[in-house]
Amino acid sequence: MLDMPLLLFDLDNTLLPRDAAYRAWAQDFLAEHRLPAADIDWFTTIDGSGYVPRSTVLGAAKRRYGLDHSMDLLLAHYRRGINGHIHCPATHIDALHAARASGWTLGIVSNGGTKPQSEKIRRTGLDRIVDGWVISEEARCVKPDPLIFEIAARRCGVAPSPGWEANTWMIGDHGPADVAGAEVAGLRSVWLHLGRPWAERGYRPTLSAAGLPEAVGLVLGARSAPTVDTVRRGAVRRAVAQQAAARRAAGAIGSTPMGAEPVNAAATGQALRTRAAGGTVPAVVQLPSVGGTTPMGAGRTAAQSAAVRLGPAAAAALHASAAPLSPAAHAVAAGGPASAGGDAATPVLTRFAAPPAVGPVVAAGYTVIDDGVAG
Repeated sequence: MLDMPLLLFDLDNTLLPRDAAYRAWAQDFLAEHRLPAADIDWFTTIDGSGYVPRSTVLGAAKRRYGLDHSMDLLLAHYRRGINGHIHCPATHIDALHAARASGWTLGIVSNGGTKPQSEKIRRTGLDRIVDGWVISEEARCVKPDPLIFEIAARRCGVAPSPGWEANTWMIGDHGPADVAGAEVAGLRSVWLHLGRPWAERGYRPTLSAAGLPEAVGLVLGARSAPTVDTVRRGAVRRAVAQQAAARRAAGAIGSTPMGAEPVNAAATGQALRTRAAGGTVPAVVQLPSVGGTTPMGAGRTAAQSAAVRLGPAAAAALHASAAPLSPAAHAVAAGGPASAGGDAATPVLTRFAAPPAVGPVVAAGYTVIDDGVAG
């Protein structure tokens, strides 16, 4: 069995644009039966993005239009049509190849019928890219059952031994199946929001993305992001010396070394801004807890900095919480507001988009873990 990170994908509306294929089939169906083209909206509504049983959709269409066709004939027409229109976008294939080149094992976890889902995988060439797949009908278990993710891991050559979850991510568009499944299986997840707001209250995805290429990029960035336990050469030793010198010069937190304005290090949950003469310290932004809410900040870019408040159990998963920032975001510091607030169990870790002026940062109560300077 392989000892490699595992990236699992949902199939419909994640790897493959299933809704677009369904819409194309419905348009063909209306044209072939000389039915009003405007009824495409009716077909789209009753479809429910594929979560409504096909017998319900096709039975309703048969009654609506008075069709003299058997359900078996209608179902066969539907299967041929939707699979005839299905394709895997080139951007998705590129994202899969990028993950493969980065050392990831790839798998598919799909709810649905064995025959139609297998046909989609083979017709689109995904069978030649991924390491394995599992479909709920043949596996006799359905997402969000944790067992289906373990089956997928084994078929991809990854042993689901103790700790395998820490190196496994799930990407999908359906909260109750993909995100909830990852949650109960102990995996991290990226939810493809596709322009929708998150509606579930009992759980949340680790990360959120607009589409598959972005989701894969976030996972790759999360794995390569610096963590408390993996810092670059000599950064901690340099930081300790810099911190001591800065504290001697400043006298106390709140002083203004290097011409910086005072920093209110106790302002947890608010932006802290320090402008230093001869250099700019980017804003420090407090994000929600990764334990209960998404660490994604709406509209945040790699050019911004962020502080992530980690619960005790999440400290070792820092690379996941820092994932919204680009791998090019360099400097990392710990301390600040949480230290000033006296809450040592929930440290604040700040990751800057560029190497900041160190003096004001350490004067604000932070210990520089990675100053972003190679060497």
